[in-house]
Amino acid sequence: MTELLPLDGLKVLDFSQFLAGPYCALKLADLGADVVKVERTGLGDLSRYLYLTDTKIGGESTIFHAINRNKRSVAVDLKSDEDKARLRKLVTDADVILQNFRPGVMERLGFGYEDVKKINPTVVYGTVTGYGSDGPWVNLPGQDLLAQARSGVMWLSGGQDDGPVAMGLPVADVLAGSALAHGVLALLYRRATKGIGGYVETSLIEVLADLQFELLTTWFNDGKRTPKRSKNNPAHAYLAAPYGVYETADGYIAIAMGKLEIVAQITGIGTDVTTMDAFKQRDEIKARLAARLKTSSSADWMEKFVANDIWAAPVMDWDGVVESGILQNLDMVQDIRRGDVEMKTTKLPLRIDGCRPASSKAAPELGEANDLLESGW
Repeated sequence: MTELLPLDGLKVLDFSQFLAGPYCALKLADLGADVVKVERTGLGDLSRYLYLTDTKIGGESTIFHAINRNKRSVAVDLKSDEDKARLRKLVTDADVILQNFRPGVMERLGFGYEDVKKINPTVVYGTVTGYGSDGPWVNLPGQDLLAQARSGVMWLSGGQDDGPVAMGLPVADVLAGSALAHGVLALLYRRATKGIGGYVETSLIEVLADLQFELLTTWFNDGKRTPKRSKNNPAHAYLAAPYGVYETADGYIAIAMGKLEIVAQITGIGTDVTTMDAFKQRDEIKARLAARLKTSSSADWMEKFVANDIWAAPVMDWDGVVESGILQNLDMVQDIRRGDVEMKTTKLPLRIDGCRPASSKAAPELGEANDLLESGW
């Protein structure tokens, strides 16, 4: 691992909870920043108890460990004037402050950007909200699934008759955390070159709009024609046959790109498909292909597709991904520990000077770094 990470010495005070803000803080921590997580005395971040499954690690949820590894924790009562005064000592020396409360909450607590800037003029302050700091949706709950529902993205996955389909990942939270990290790093560069701090904000609805930038651009400039999803073997609302996911004799295979006439020749679905409109007759072509692909194994089809430069891939589950060795080859898995707590997780998806940063430090115990409130950074 590289000896000196790019953000070594950077002090990040993270007021955020759950996922979007803490994901940003995690990326900064992996790049060398000292992240101190501000939690509620006695209770802490609710994600400590937000269980994805019945699996607990050290009495806490796996999601908390995954998102808060490599950080420290202070436990404070933000309604206590004494605790606020102690926390301001850390604010004074912080390089970055992150928060994802609803608009107005941090201001009422006395830790909004304008409050903080008075005691730390060059601080970089980052905020994530659900739907921005003003406007008609400002007071709505900023939660991933609800943001997906309001963004239009649910009408792009699944088939024509499926109704809205949610993504099986907290994509809005992760994208918002990534966008916030981009903004924070940009403001840190500006501070380093011009000596001024700044305020960066993003929201779940903004990053979901950005996720759809290609399709929204098409829609804006195409008479606002609503895209129609494939009735069968769906994968992309706008793309023509054979683009989709298909069942084989022993699994599933995804087909992305390749000349339709070659696909027809390989699979034997009939040369007449080359005279058909791959957009307007998409479902008919796909239905023929789906029926044919079920007659042989994924490996057999893959051999033919690769040999003929058809872009395809077997659909793997997590066991298949791990057994392939790709994550190990890329050094994307690590062991983290805290006392008797030990678990596996992923690493930062970046390499610095040829090495991937890693830390064996697990998520902190609640308030384990409370001495910072007396001694400072």
